[in-house]
Amino acid sequence: MKYRNLGASGLKVSVISLGAWITYGGSVTDKKKITKIVERALAGGINFFDNADAYAQGGAERVMGEVFGDIGVPRHHLVLSSKVYWPQSDNINDRGLSRKHVLESVDRSLERMQTDYLDLYFAHRFDLETPLEEIVEAFSDVVRSGRALYWGTSEWSALQIAEAHAYAKANGLVAPITEQPQYSMLYRERVENEILPVTEPRGIGLVVWSPLAQGMLTGKYDGGIPKGSRFAQLEQTAERFLTEENRHKVEALKSVADDVGVSRAQLALAWVLRQPGVSSVITGATKVDQIRDNLKAADVELDEKAAEIEAILTS
Repeated sequence: MKYRNLGASGLKVSVISLGAWITYGGSVTDKKKITKIVERALAGGINFFDNADAYAQGGAERVMGEVFGDIGVPRHHLVLSSKVYWPQSDNINDRGLSRKHVLESVDRSLERMQTDYLDLYFAHRFDLETPLEEIVEAFSDVVRSGRALYWGTSEWSALQIAEAHAYAKANGLVAPITEQPQYSMLYRERVENEILPVTEPRGIGLVVWSPLAQGMLTGKYDGGIPKGSRFAQLEQTAERFLTEENRHKVEALKSVADDVGVSRAQLALAWVLRQPGVSSVITGATKVDQIRDNLKAADVELDEKAAEIEAILTS
């Protein structure tokens, strides 16, 4: 495993991380199975585990907390995150990024995850109904109270990130050190053209989600949509990624992956990690074998194939 500093901070995260979105507490509920996946991730050097209160409505936080407790891994060996924004009940204040919701939600996340603090706490989206000043001050207070060590944003616009960072710096508050955007070979323009020009100069590191484009880049959909697959369950996601243009690109990438001696999933992860502004790629896994495959991407070098890959992606 390789590790990178999270932006300009001193926190080091594994370049391959494991996320709970959709899977743990959702499509995968067997705690023994989840435990085996987490144990393999730990054995492979993964230290960053990403979560959110919205994942399975707290179920992902709860099961992951139980798994870490059962394994008995020392807390200081882990980098744990969670997020806040999406509604947690029908209550009008149980949503968004108001000071009330942020401070109440972090305590509930800590309880579910069975930990005294989070390493990272994310604003899961920007809240248009809460003043930016209130949002930044609330997250700054979360950090200064010891509930989290750092905070960041997720799917914020470049302008929102810049304004939050500027307000924090100008008012002696804690500034965000990370942004969590979607980024992959098939979804790259927003990050490369808008986000990185803002985050890199400010020392804000990216921890990106969906680096495999919901599985499209693995090649599993070359021959159509397998029964029980993610695209079979999520029609809108399939319509978005399973296009003829994307299919041709993914098929063309197979020869590159074969030349390098890696799987297409490993190629896609390594491609994201070629970007110095990316601190970690958040992967999902429903099987131990998927973790084993993803871990190998940390050692893949693509310099000699960079031009060939770019030609395929921009064709």
